[in-house]
Amino acid sequence: MKPSSKTFLPDQPKKLAKMRADSQAESDVPKIHSRNLRLQTRFWEVDLLRGLAVILMVLFHIAFDLDYFGAARIDVLSGFWFILGRMAAILFVFLVGVSLVLSCWRAELQGQASGFPRRLLKRSLWLLTLAMGITLATYLFIGNGFIVFGVLHLIGISILLACPFLRLRSANAVFGLLFILIGWYFSTLSFGSPWLIWAGLAPETFYTLDYFPLFPWFGVVLLGTALGDGLYRGYRRRIELPDLSRSLMVRPFALMGKNSLAIYIIHQPALIAILWLSGVIPR
Repeated sequence: MKPSSKTFLPDQPKKLAKMRADSQAESDVPKIHSRNLRLQTRFWEVDLLRGLAVILMVLFHIAFDLDYFGAARIDVLSGFWFILGRMAAILFVFLVGVSLVLSCWRAELQGQASGFPRRLLKRSLWLLTLAMGITLATYLFIGNGFIVFGVLHLIGISILLACPFLRLRSANAVFGLLFILIGWYFSTLSFGSPWLIWAGLAPETFYTLDYFPLFPWFGVVLLGTALGDGLYRGYRRRIELPDLSRSLMVRPFALMGKNSLAIYIIHQPALIAILWLSGVIPR
């Protein structure tokens, strides 16, 4: 007896649903691949700005070293050189906030949001280890004025402190300004104990070669997170820019920006060695 076509009707919706699911899965593959490629892409303008900050930092430290070792009389505490050094520092610290937002969005879109705080903790511990190495090295080789809480200490702590602030998005502009105002107020005070140097409350006689307390500098990080979220929400540019990542004018600066931590660690010993070997610094 020949089976009727009705025998196969109950299975047909299942087969059709499976065919649609398979077809949808196949069509999603290019989308997923495209999204993964996008999340691996760096924003050339962020690397460019960080590279410019590296250049400004190196220029400032050349002037600083020449003055510190007595090779030339250069006022680095006011005027042009002071402004140049502050511009480098502000740009560096501000971009820390922007980079935190980019990392946070990338982790969320990759489904790794739960592990993001642990990644920040590891990064923070690594930076603080380097920072303590700088503290020890400057204490041994310089002594008076050794670095207690410099820019690397600030960044290492700020990465952890910024984690709960990232969800506040544009509201971080308000908190950032608040930290800056409190820092300005702290700078008018003199504190008897050295235990709050990290916060910006230092004794009147406190002297160090590099000082970036949480008040006001963590405020600059928060301003970076606020602007970063506005410009790169969802790990996408909100303002269209031409692709200059392959430009010969951009690539050297972007490369320095990608390797800014390594350059920061080695540039001062390298500068001092070059100035000493060339006879610019008295032996």
